[in-house]
Formats: sequence, C-alpha cells, structure tokens
Amino acid sequence: MGGRTARQPIIYKSRREIELMRNAGRLVFEVHQAVGERVRPGVDTAELNEVAEEMIAAAGAEPLFKGVENKQASFPFPAALCISVNDEVVHGIPSSRTLREGDIVSVDCGVRLKRYCGDAATTHAVGQVSPEVRRLLDVTRETLALAIAESRSGVMWSSVAREMQRLVESNGFSVVREFVGHGIGQGMHEEPKVPNFTDRKQRKNDYELRPGLTIAVEPMVNMGTADVAYADASKWTVVTKDGGWAAHYEHTIAVTTNGADVLTDGR
Repeated sequence: MGGRTARQPIIYKSRREIELMRNAGRLVFEVHQAVGERVRPGVDTAELNEVAEEMIAAAGAEPLFKGVENKQASFPFPAALCISVNDEVVHGIPSSRTLREGDIVSVDCGVRLKRYCGDAATTHAVGQVSPEVRRLLDVTRETLALAIAESRSGVMWSSVAREMQRLVESNGFSVVREFVGHGIGQGMHEEPKVPNFTDRKQRKNDYELRPGLTIAVEPMVNMGTADVAYADASKWTVVTKDGGWAAHYEHTIAVTTNGADVLTDGR
C-alpha cells in the first residue's frame, strides 16, 4: 500500500528481524499465489479478497491494510487486499465488480506476522490483453527488477530512482508521483520514503542505502499522464486523471552488504 509518512528516524534491522520479516513476506507470497490462480474472467474482486482474509487468519497473522484510516478517507479501509482494476492505480476496494477478459488487476497485500510486516503487489492480466497493455505490465515489472538489482550498500536512493524513471519514460509511460514506496518493519509505513522518480525536492531528502535498511519498493506506472485523482468521495481508490490504465508491482527488500535481499519472493 503506497503512502506518506511523517519524518522519523530510519530504523535499521538486525539479521534476526530481517528473517522475521521474511516469514511475513512468505505469507504475502503465498496469498499472491493463491489469489493469482483465481484471477479470470467472471470472478469478482470480493471473492479474491475472501481468499486472502482466510489465509491470513489461518496463519495467525494480521492484514495490514484492513482498518487503516487516513485523514481524507470517509471510512477505514475495509479489506485485506487493495484490488485496483484498469485505470485504478492503487487502494481499490474489493467489491462485487466482475473481472472481464482483457482487464488488468493490481493486487496489493500486506501482513503483520509475529510483529513484523511484509508487503508486495503485482498486476495480473485477465485473459488476453492488448499488446500495449502487456508492454505496460512488462515495463513496470522490469522497473521493479531494475530497482532491486541497483539497490546495494553505498548507493544513494536518488540514483536508483533516476534509473527507474528513465526506464519508464523511455518506454512512453509515466511514473506516479503522489504515491511512493516506504520503509517497513514492525510498522507498515516507516522512514524513508521510496520514490520511483527523482527531482529537486526528492534529492533534498536523499539517503544512502545501508545494510539493515528494509523498504517496500513499488513502482506505479501509468500508460498516459502521471496525474491521479480519487475515484469518488470516499477518497480511497486512486485513478488516473486521463483514464489511462496503470500497473503496480512491489517487493519488500532488505539492503545487505551483498545487495538487495528480496523478502517477499517466497523463499
């Protein structure tokens, strides 16, 4: 779940804490696998959420998103998953909406297990999608892979974000700016913010990647304009302003002396 956090110190994690986060991340991975197997034309998004709710409860874990409040929203977030379809960028609420052939659906899952969190997102094609939509998914997934490959001790985050932005924009797409990744640990949203682009303001808040830093990296990429808006008065679901479709991929990673350790890949 992308968001904003108040400026607080960065909390670096021990090896033990990182392994506890990996346990949470493994559950997130398993939820994604189960939900992904059920994505097909005719399924409604509430059914996908029910699968996640049952798995998280059975594991003795807590869904991170359910019950979350923000100052703008008119009610707490009501589900374990954020499920965003087509022009919905993030924070879509599961409902009776039925998926159709050619849609894309972004699924974001976060859990807390034994006090530590994991958070990951992926975008699924529903049946066959157009070549341009397939390219959107491929480029967004490649952008996350690039960020993971470039994340190593001693690197400034702005240099990673610059390469992410360059990859997206060189393919004719745009990077969402209002929502970014975040630090993660015992809290879902910790410092630092993890933007997928760089500009003067972001460079002022730049930071060096160091061992023990745990972050959720989550490129959100639009086919058209980068501008977004709330879909309705509830102020949860975020949509593209121009109606272009959007993709969202995310992993929780730990920075180590040997590079990035992905904690939500099922290992």
